[in-house]
Amino acid sequence: MNRLTLTQLRKLKTQGEKITCLTVYDASFAALLDQAGIEILLVGDSLGMVIQGHETTLPVTVEHMIYHCQQVYRGSRNALLIVDMPFMSYATPDLALHSAARLLQEGQAQVVKLEGGNWLVETVRLLTERGIPVCAHLGLTPQSIHRLGGYRVQGRTESEANNLRHDALALQSAGAALLVLECVPGNLAAEITQSLDIPVIGIGAGSACDAQVLVLYDMLGITPGKRPSFSKDFLPETGSIITAIEAFIKAVKTGLFPGPEHTF
Repeated sequence: MNRLTLTQLRKLKTQGEKITCLTVYDASFAALLDQAGIEILLVGDSLGMVIQGHETTLPVTVEHMIYHCQQVYRGSRNALLIVDMPFMSYATPDLALHSAARLLQEGQAQVVKLEGGNWLVETVRLLTERGIPVCAHLGLTPQSIHRLGGYRVQGRTESEANNLRHDALALQSAGAALLVLECVPGNLAAEITQSLDIPVIGIGAGSACDAQVLVLYDMLGITPGKRPSFSKDFLPETGSIITAIEAFIKAVKTGLFPGPEHTF
């Protein structure tokens, strides 16, 4: 087993090669994504909605994330493995260290992902100093959905945009190895991506980000209910799951996805 490393991802950013990422929750899909050549597998707490049937990600626990991360680890061989830290599992730096250690030791993840801005700087620094790689997450942060008042684009006002710029740099300085930008205007995401040395993974954040991620069930058209406007169902035009995944990879690598219709 020779998994992709953070060093290799930074090299891809430097070379200007687009990086692909999809969420995944089990061994079978993990094997398909790995076979297709996806660089990053994200065990997302979105499983609370697409697997467990909840209305939000908030009911997901550390135990749930460990369970699903173990499955993805067993099903894959090559991709970098990131796992979401669920709601309230990193409310304090010490709690974050305990939760993250479990996700790496028991779940076999390589990187943990946390949602939030400047308030997480101390936590990110503590984790990275202890050898735990961190992926930060700014913009629309689903675990804060009740505070945000819904699934809305973030960074439209100059004040919000300035906060995102500041938080991105602060989190990178604290040691974050990756950054997810979700539901952010494309021009702002492009500016932040260019300002950072670390790879930026976009979802609903335009085509200028170094990487693109979608919820697997969204890009296969099997999520119940309405699909997010920034997503795309790749299955109808390809006819099979593996070719849909390959089409997603090609579209990201060639700059065809996301298009203007998927960008705010």
